[in-house]
Amino acid sequence: MFKSLPLSALTWLSLLLVGLTLWPTRVTSQEKTTLPNFLPHSHAHNDYEHAHPLVDSLNFGFASIEADVWLVDGNLCVAHNRSDVQSSKRLDNLYLEPLFKLFNANGNKIFANGETLFLLVDFKSEGEATYQALKQLLTKYRPMVNAPAGTTPAVKIIISGDRPIETIKNDVDRCVGVDGRLSDLKSPFDASLMPLISDNWRLHFRYQGNGEISAEERLKLKTLVQQVHQNGAQLRFWATPENDMLWKTLREAEVDLIGTDQREKLVAFLKSQAGT
Repeated sequence: MFKSLPLSALTWLSLLLVGLTLWPTRVTSQEKTTLPNFLPHSHAHNDYEHAHPLVDSLNFGFASIEADVWLVDGNLCVAHNRSDVQSSKRLDNLYLEPLFKLFNANGNKIFANGETLFLLVDFKSEGEATYQALKQLLTKYRPMVNAPAGTTPAVKIIISGDRPIETIKNDVDRCVGVDGRLSDLKSPFDASLMPLISDNWRLHFRYQGNGEISAEERLKLKTLVQQVHQNGAQLRFWATPENDMLWKTLREAEVDLIGTDQREKLVAFLKSQAGT
């Protein structure tokens, strides 16, 4: 039936049938598809507040995606405030299930190059009970979020917010990490427990991206990055002003992840820095 159609028509018909767009390549998580290209250093803050949670950030290639959760009636609901909770918006149906379908349909990968996606789960409700609910939920997704020793999972779950650190640390069956703080570097540090260190930029620096950072603060930033990397972890700051000068300063200092609510702007910046 297609013999009479020109090649261009066949091409567009194929795109329509698999649900793709030309830019960015659309990840639908429902079937084998072209996997997104990993974009190093990118962190999607409060991803769920965008029109298409997970999907658009993945299509941009975001290396790390953040979702806030509340434990309500046994469900891990995704929302920033308790008053915004909707039972139809949960961690499983917005994030875990679509990722698992993508993982299973594409050779146990989320990104084309096999890089690990950080899924930062920010506990807004009480940490102990929320962790137990998450642990039970993750049973179904262990092939995706757990990996044999010496390897990395396709998706690394990292717990932030109200972190039950000791409970997670002592859980011999854990398949999550903890979002550490700079203060955690002062005690015996385990990067397998805390693969990421995050802290409030405004508690440590005055620089807002206006002109050049002072020599004093540049040295302080460099020193913090070195301390985190020497301990085998990655570094992220929250509450950073969203402008190119500050992002450039973070990248020059080799800060690992840059958080943003302005995804298109950060993507353009990172690609310009990479020369793409």
